Amino acid sequence: MLLAPCDARQARAGERAQASRRPRCAVRDRIPTLASLSFALQFPPALSRAAWLLIAAFVSFAWFAALDTRVLEHPDEGRYGEIAREMAVTGDWLTPRLNDLKYFEKPPLQYWFTAAAYKAFEVDEWTTRLAPAGGGFLAIIAVGVTAGALATPLTGALAALVMASFVMTIAMSHFASLDAFFAGWLTLALCAFLRAQQASRSAGSVRNYMLLTYAALAAATLTKGPVALVIAGGSLVFYTLATRDRGPWKRLHLVPGLALFFALTAPWFVLVSRHNPEFAEFFFIHEHVDRFLTTDHNREGPLWYFVPIFGFGVMPWLFVWGATYLRSWRDSTADANGFDWGRFCFVWAHFVFVFFSLSGSKLPSYILPEYAAVAMLLGRELVRMRTRELWWLSLPQLALSAGFLLFVLFGYPSVINHWADADTPAALFVAYYPWLVKAGVVFTLGALIATIAFRAGGDRAKVIGVTAMACCGLAGFQIAFIGHDAFAPIRSAAGLVHDLGNLPPADRLDPKAPVFQVGTYDQTFPYYLGRTATIVDFRDELALGLDAEPRKAYPKYPRWIRDWKALPQGYALMRPETYDFLAAQGVPMRILARDPRRIFVARR
Repeated sequence: MLLAPCDARQARAGERAQASRRPRCAVRDRIPTLASLSFALQFPPALSRAAWLLIAAFVSFAWFAALDTRVLEHPDEGRYGEIAREMAVTGDWLTPRLNDLKYFEKPPLQYWFTAAAYKAFEVDEWTTRLAPAGGGFLAIIAVGVTAGALATPLTGALAALVMASFVMTIAMSHFASLDAFFAGWLTLALCAFLRAQQASRSAGSVRNYMLLTYAALAAATLTKGPVALVIAGGSLVFYTLATRDRGPWKRLHLVPGLALFFALTAPWFVLVSRHNPEFAEFFFIHEHVDRFLTTDHNREGPLWYFVPIFGFGVMPWLFVWGATYLRSWRDSTADANGFDWGRFCFVWAHFVFVFFSLSGSKLPSYILPEYAAVAMLLGRELVRMRTRELWWLSLPQLALSAGFLLFVLFGYPSVINHWADADTPAALFVAYYPWLVKAGVVFTLGALIATIAFRAGGDRAKVIGVTAMACCGLAGFQIAFIGHDAFAPIRSAAGLVHDLGNLPPADRLDPKAPVFQVGTYDQTFPYYLGRTATIVDFRDELALGLDAEPRKAYPKYPRWIRDWKALPQGYALMRPETYDFLAAQGVPMRILARDPRRIFVARR
């Protein structure tokens, strides 16, 4: 085991120190980040240092290696990639814009991060997905380091492996939306708060960890808004109600913490409100209050909406979670100061789940912030569990993995024709087939190795089994994710824009001619074209920007048709049914490129 920076000095002083006295280390007490780093350099038992380094290298490689293997998908990936691209191109880092229209649904931190990545490297799929991937990886590191510090190094290692293999964590961290970046900051806030509550901490260390908590909450707020404060504050309130532990309230350092929080968040909110009078009402009322209390955003779902989503998202650890669910609360023990980190994580996970279940607007990714708390609880329970119990729990997971593989091999080809339609040709499902087979093989292999290892028994076998399940889960899902690019022709305009670049010289796009999106808005089209397009007869999420700057769009077809006919040259993207409608009215159009869901035409 590697020694933390202070450990050698502490060991030499051990004979002189009383057994009950905590050795002092000024640097570790004063700087939380260095303390975390020093802890991270300790290697858990059961496997060698080289083995742990190999596992860490594999997880890191598998996490980041595939970021540019898929084109961006409509709508989310195209939307957030394009907002950042326009920010980088225009240099306007204050007002987010989508297709050159004001867009205030979310704060700008991820846009800033992505735009900076574009400026530093390139506009590409990997830089677009770097923020969510980084957020997910931050969560893995924070979970591992924190669980190890609160319990044992082995607990931290297993918690990190569990976090890295959750289906929901992998999926959202490799998809360019805001949820993984947001959850990464929230996880850092949770972990810093848990570290601040340790009984052995000095007053200065508690203060610094709490300041880190407020800074992380500020970053989360600048990513998705004040819901970050709701999750953190609500979890603390319900933890206190459930445990009657009021101690954390005495260690909040509320005045300096809130001062830091508002120093980090207020400048952007104040400046963007001064430059855009419509921002405050839209952002705070429409995007937060109305989103929670009403179904106006057309994302409603039943009260049990997140039950199957959580069950799928926690795979391949669903059966372990089910078996340890009650005892993760019942058998949790409090620290000397009365704080129980396990019960706080239990409350955090349930508050996130219940809060969004009660919301009038629901999307699968909303409950992502609960998975870090679940991972820490599972890491602790995996250390406690006997391998015999794990063996029994691994059998249904092996059956599920093998069942999935058998379905892909023998059932998937027979249902393709039932799933396919004019918008989603059968050829796309066929192209995805070999990737699903590979993923199924990897899933099954991981479950099989884990089952054999758990059957063998012992701490070393337990760690091997957990590692096999986690690493094969991560690798298998990445394979399935990479293969999903087979659906790119219907999920992205990337192929169509690529075809435009291969047109004969006489048909190449005139950079001075206007581009339109008619009756639709494909989020990926401006990103890959590198140009914004004037909107015709479409509103949806662009409504705020269209109302603020109506001159930038055509609200209805007639005026656009008149202007289109008068153009010496112009280009338009539309759906096939829109093309048929306009063609029937005699609108002059010449098709330059098309795919199953889009047609790109020229005026002449």
